[in-house]
Amino acid sequence: MPFARISLHRGKSAAYLQALSQGVHDALVESFEVPGADRFQVIHQHDVGELIFNPEYLGGPRSHDFVLIAITAGRSRSVETKQHFYRTLVEKLNEATGLSEEDVMVVITTTGSEDWSFAGGRGN
Repeated sequence: MPFARISLHRGKSAAYLQALSQGVHDALVESFEVPGADRFQVIHQHDVGELIFNPEYLGGPRSHDFVLIAITAGRSRSVETKQHFYRTLVEKLNEATGLSEEDVMVVITTTGSEDWSFAGGRGN
């Protein structure tokens, strides 16, 4: 039950945003042990100066197309699963949008099932 926050600079087309969303979802399903119907995402678009990143830190060079993907997951995954997900994700995003692998940053945070309520005020 991951929740993905996708942050990027403002100005991409609706088709690009849809392809970005689909690429994230497809990578989660294919390599992060997520059911196909489990899709919860928010896309945040930022004006210049509101998405701050170092273009060279531990990678790069990063461009204005930089995307930060923050995933909150309901359970931990193995290191191998995470590494497979990272690789699958950048490949899918490159195929779908032309996004450079160096322009994709991912942060995964895990929580307990008690930290989620999907509807009706019911805990999980």
